[in-house]
Amino acid sequence: MAAKPTVLITGVAGTLGLRLLRELPGHQVIGVDVREPAMRAGLFHFRKIDLAEERSCDQLLELTRAYRPEAVAHLAFVMDPVHSGVRDRKSMWLINVLGSSRVSEAIAEHNRMVGGIEKFIFPSSAAVYGPRPSHPVTEDTALNAHGLLYAIHQQEADSTIQVRAAGLRRCQTYVLRSHFYGGPGVRNYALSWLRGVPDGTGRLGARLRRRGARLPALLPARGNHLENRLQFVHVEDMARLVAHIIQRKEADPQLTLLNVAGRGDPLSLRRCFAIAGVPTKTVPAAVLCRQAQWLRWRLGISGIPPAALPYLLGSSALDTVRLRIFLGEHYRTVMQHTSEDALLAAFREQQPEKESDPLMAVDA
Repeated sequence: MAAKPTVLITGVAGTLGLRLLRELPGHQVIGVDVREPAMRAGLFHFRKIDLAEERSCDQLLELTRAYRPEAVAHLAFVMDPVHSGVRDRKSMWLINVLGSSRVSEAIAEHNRMVGGIEKFIFPSSAAVYGPRPSHPVTEDTALNAHGLLYAIHQQEADSTIQVRAAGLRRCQTYVLRSHFYGGPGVRNYALSWLRGVPDGTGRLGARLRRRGARLPALLPARGNHLENRLQFVHVEDMARLVAHIIQRKEADPQLTLLNVAGRGDPLSLRRCFAIAGVPTKTVPAAVLCRQAQWLRWRLGISGIPPAALPYLLGSSALDTVRLRIFLGEHYRTVMQHTSEDALLAAFREQQPEKESDPLMAVDA
């Protein structure tokens, strides 16, 4: 009986990592993370590795030499410093940017000395295009992340991996620029904003959560923001896409860039708010909207940094023609959900909560 092909997954304990495990029953999966995964089913071997540490490159190289993976899926990335526990900017940069470089370096060194890693998959983000990119947003649109630390780090890692792709020898590199994940159990800035949960780490945030309070989404009075468009991708579709690439037999270019979003039309903010049932309030100007969010953030009421607001209020629908061509006949079996499906799945089990005015929350 032939041995199962081996895959190395960094960030295996994360939401996407755990779902990817389910999609690879015919593979021997080697998992890497800073914490033990909640579920070990489908995991052949786990190694605790912190990509912020300099020794992590050598540790990865030891794993690749011991298990000879054919593919590496690099999913380890810190989006939310509040809930991840990675509070300082330097540590976040070390994990996100330098950590991605270390994974790429380990692949290059392994292929130089031994060979055999044929695919390197990196889920990037639509945030690399900036909060208000020019339309249509294709894979050739200029990267313009600014303000939000997560977006800046994604752009740095994305650009670094592109530059290093040529040095990975016979390894095909795939950079997947996905929009906001949706689905049950998913956490990100867009879903937190739409849920309106006071998820900050301060005492005011905790008090409001105990009261079942809900923060209204703040919108500038000027501009037709309710018609701006957002996209979501179901996290299970994203897992299927990564698994499809791992198992793909076709020969692809050395570097493949793909925008990723759910099938169907983007959603207007009006539709997103209707699905979420979140209350909205207008403020006279965009600068006041951001100041109010800064106050929520500073007082520990909200876990959403004010720099994230332009990415939530902007209109950034991705062109996914290249993804549809790439998947061909497999498109609907891989991307099974629309953007609306993905958002609905995130709110299906949510219980309604009481509205709380943000200024009242400050005075509470």
